[in-house]
Amino acid sequence: MLLFCPTCSSMLRVTKIPPGDPSTEQYVGQNRFECLTCPYQFILKKRYYERKMLRQKEVDDVIGGAGSWDNVDKVKVQCPNEKCRNDEAYWYALQIRSADEPMTNFYKCTKCSKQWRD
Repeated sequence: MLLFCPTCSSMLRVTKIPPGDPSTEQYVGQNRFECLTCPYQFILKKRYYERKMLRQKEVDDVIGGAGSWDNVDKVKVQCPNEKCRNDEAYWYALQIRSADEPMTNFYKCTKCSKQWRD
């Protein structure tokens, strides 16, 4: 939980109340929200908690996805699937490494839809 000071808008920090201040003598050892910029403090007299269910972000396909095989060319290459051994596949090339490395070729068999890269 992140709270901000109502006086100066600085971030509040959770600290223990030290002994020695007569105005907070009865709360020594308890936690408080303390502003490091101004003298603002908020004494925590009970336990506070907040439960938040975070929604996971949907992962986008950076390489690939639903439309990655639309409008791609065919090439004569043998499928690595032992049962298929088809000799035709869809393919496209992508530069996924640095510029001094060769492009990566992605293949998808036209018969069994097995995908591989070279």
